[in-house]
Order: sequence, then structure tokens, then C-alpha cells
Amino acid sequence: MARGEHSPACARRWREQADSEQWTPWQTAQAIHGCCSVSLLKAHRLARGWSARQAIEELEELCERQDLGEAKASIDLLNAWENRRARPRPQTIDLLARLYRANAVRLGLAGDYCDDNGGTRVVVLSGGEHRAPYRAEDRIDDDVERRALFHHALLGPRFVMSGRLLAEVERTRHDLDRTLAFTTVSEEQLDRLDEQVLRYRREYITSAPLPMLYRLMLELSDVRALTAARQPAMAQRRLLSATVMLALLSADALMKLGDTRQAHAWYGTARTASDDMGDLRLRALVRAQEAMLPYYYGDLAETVRLAREARMLAGSAPSSPAALGAAAEARALARMGEHKAARVALAEAERIFARMPPEGHDHLAFRFSERRLQFYRIGTLIELGEEVDWTPGPSCAYAIDPVLILLDQAAHLARGGKIDDACHLAEKALLQVPLEHRTSIVLSRARAVLSEVPKGRSRAVAVRRLTDLLVDAAPVS
Repeated sequence: MARGEHSPACARRWREQADSEQWTPWQTAQAIHGCCSVSLLKAHRLARGWSARQAIEELEELCERQDLGEAKASIDLLNAWENRRARPRPQTIDLLARLYRANAVRLGLAGDYCDDNGGTRVVVLSGGEHRAPYRAEDRIDDDVERRALFHHALLGPRFVMSGRLLAEVERTRHDLDRTLAFTTVSEEQLDRLDEQVLRYRREYITSAPLPMLYRLMLELSDVRALTAARQPAMAQRRLLSATVMLALLSADALMKLGDTRQAHAWYGTARTASDDMGDLRLRALVRAQEAMLPYYYGDLAETVRLAREARMLAGSAPSSPAALGAAAEARALARMGEHKAARVALAEAERIFARMPPEGHDHLAFRFSERRLQFYRIGTLIELGEEVDWTPGPSCAYAIDPVLILLDQAAHLARGGKIDDACHLAEKALLQVPLEHRTSIVLSRARAVLSEVPKGRSRAVAVRRLTDLLVDAAPVS
């Protein structure tokens, strides 16, 4: 097993899921390649559950059965090919393609060699990994299949976060990263794209994360098609801006769903697009939004670092990224116990917000509105140990932020010894969350309340009620 690769057990779990959901070997290989940090060639072998020895034996048997000549391969050579230390000969690539029933691109072995008649068989691709599909029809087939998969998921009776769908989310990001470097699009298309992005940002606030994620994948497929050729500078900037927003929405949805690895990767894609665009405020927005991932999943120091980087990029002009960066820093510092620094950061967030010009569209993702400031202020004050008298209004009924605030309040009550009150409040918060919003980020905060309960109180009625509710309240999965 090469350094950085997942253990064979991870690939085995993918095979088990592939068997239960009747995936093709190619679909299974894609999932393993995207998750386990192995080459495509190795992913094909793992998708079949073969050891390196078994793969060589299967190759030798294939050559004998089809009278293809001697297979000039060994376990050592196969390991070298799979770990990109060497490249097989063109004739061997053909044999491997027959063995795994996949073309050279899908094996990650495409190159600029010629067939026996001197014709080019595949396009030039670098480093053993394909940077673009080698045939237009392959790309079209893949995109059609992927779009059909997400359409089917959106039309289903219940949204399911399956491994196959998440593998396709990963592939969409990889494809988008590859096409950011390549890119003729009309003004009308760009206007329509801007309208679509604005609509997604508006709907995201109240939409369940999983169906929204699938819709975003469909939209990103269209964006990738538009960026298939280099655009004039102005058009390129608008495409990059749309890419940043769609990638940020995807990252945030994955964060809510608890998939921290993919969320981190999508934030990386948003960062690549914003850095390429060169807009300091947009770059600051990406960092400020990304700061919430480590906040909810354990690394408060990283939250502070990203928040401060966002504020530095945003500069002295008052803006949403600057205010969000200061507010995120305040909340993280308060949870870390650095109360004085937290109060300074919170005061800075309020000062920046007071100087911000009216932007309109308060109910818009990534817009730092009065409501967003209130949530961060309340969250910070709770962590500072202050009593907060707050009840979410009816307009917040389906947003996730009020629920997280209530659960923070519950955890604070539990730390203060008010176990019954804490569990009642956490129960109230969970019951107001519809099933499609009951994601990992919500349930993990509710479990944090139970973690504050002393062992001697674990059998209390309120504790048992919350425990039973968490058992029944399975996340969207």
C-alpha cells in the first residue's frame, strides 16, 4: 500500500456497496479512485477484489484464452504501474484495457503513442492522469450519465446520500478543476448564469442540503461545458465568479451533511477559482466561509487562522467577508476560552457591519445581514457564558442556524448543571427540524449536549428522551 492510500478495507466497503446497489465495475473503480487516493489502474483491480498476484494470473489466462501472446507483466511491474513509478508499453496497455474492459483514459494510462498503422490512438495527456477526456463522445457519455443520475436522485421519493452519488460529486469537482485551466460564451448565457447563481443563493437558505447539492452538480456541469474553451477576460471573470459561488454552496452543503473530506476539497476548488479571478473580496469570502468547517468539526485554531486571513484579504473597506471573518473569529475564540479577544473581535464585526453600505437581498447565502450578525453575536455570547434570552422568529423555522444556536444554548445549560433544561431545549431544537434538514451537523451538536451529562444523571427522564430521539432521528444518508 503506497503512502497516503486508504487501507484495503476501504475498497472492500465500496465493493460491498457496489454489490448492493448493482454498480458497474467502472462505477466502483471511480468511487475507489476518488475516495482511497489510489491510481485509476489500481482502482480497477481493487474494484474486482483482486490481489496483485490474482490480476497477473487473470491477465495471463486472458492472453492464453484469446491467443494474445505472452503477457510481459509481473507483480513488481504491476505495482510500479499502479503507483506511477513506470509506464506499461502500448501493447501492455491494450492487454490491461481488455482485462479491465476499459479504455486507456479510464485506466489513467492515456499517452501519445501510435497504432500499427501510424494513426494516433489517444491524445497526449500528462503524468499518467487524464486532464481531459480523450474522445468527445466519452465526455458526453459521462456527462449524460452523471446528469441522469442526479436527475433520478432529485425525482426519487426520498433523497439518499449514497456512495455512488457522492463519488459523482467528487468527479464533478475533479472535472471542474481540470477545465478551470482551459475556456466562447454569449452575453445572454452569462446573464442567465448570473440569475441562476443568485436564485441558488436565495433558495439555499431554506433548502435541504442533499437535494440542493444534486441541483448544484447539474448546474456545475453546465458551467464546466461553458468553460471548455478560453473566454475573453470579462467573460472569464463572470464564469469564475459563478464557479466560486456554486462551489461554496456545494462545500457548505457537504459540511452540513458531515462529509468533511469532500467539503474541504470543494472549498479548495472555490479557492482556486477565486485566486485565479484575483478579486480580493471574493478570495476573502471563500476563506471566511471555509472557517466554519473546522469550527463545527474540531479545529478552532484553524477557524481563527482562516478568519484572520479573510479579514486581511478583505482590507479596510467594510464588506460581508470582513464582517463574517471577524464574527467567525469571535465565536471560535469564545469557545477556546479567550474571552477578551473574543469580545474585541465581536465588537470589530459589529463596527464593520455598521459601516457596510446597504446591499439588499438580505435573505441570500454569503450575504452578512443583520440576521447573520445576530446569530454570530448570540453564539459568541453563549460561549462567553452570558445569559441570552432569544427565541427564533417564525421566518427562521427551516434555517439551520437557529437550531445550532439552540443546541449551543442547551450545551451551555448542561455545562452549568441544568441537565433537564438542557435536554428539553435540545429536544425542542431537534423536533423543529424537518427530516431532510436533520443532517450530521445538527445531530453532532445534539450529541455534544449529551456528552456534558454526568454519569449519575444518565438515567434521568429528560436525558433518556433526548437519547431516544437521537437514536430515531437518523441523519439524511
